[in-house]
Amino acid sequence: MEIFNANPDFPKKTQTFPGVFSSLEKIAGFVCSVAADLGFDSSAVYSIETAVDEACSNIIEHAYGGEGRGMIEITCIIEEDQLKIIIHDTGQPFDLDRVPEPDFSTSLEDRPAHGLGIYIMRKWMDEVCFEFTANSGNYLTLVKKRIKR
Repeated sequence: MEIFNANPDFPKKTQTFPGVFSSLEKIAGFVCSVAADLGFDSSAVYSIETAVDEACSNIIEHAYGGEGRGMIEITCIIEEDQLKIIIHDTGQPFDLDRVPEPDFSTSLEDRPAHGLGIYIMRKWMDEVCFEFTANSGNYLTLVKKRIKR
């Protein structure tokens, strides 16, 4: 998936938020509003909101190593049959493919405290792609396709 060459014929909306946990509600409001305006049903909107919330929480906690250390830019690209959400940060790079699938056969007590966020993103979104560039940082692209009715 090529995230840097977005089709200029499709409208996009971008907002930038401080990398703090109190921004998560505003970020959710932004992406939920765009998704609802595109006609996604409440279940799809919830999936989008949860995936974006998990991604942004990970950025604050892991990429930035705590609150107030960077910004999070959210771009929603409104395409014919899908919503593409590009989340940009300038924190530490991260290899999405190095995160193993959670082991659901173990008891809750034996599971790590973290690790379900990426699993949720992959299960609830149609596409998840991560790219890092030394010049501009991390780009996480989440895609949710619209179901034709």
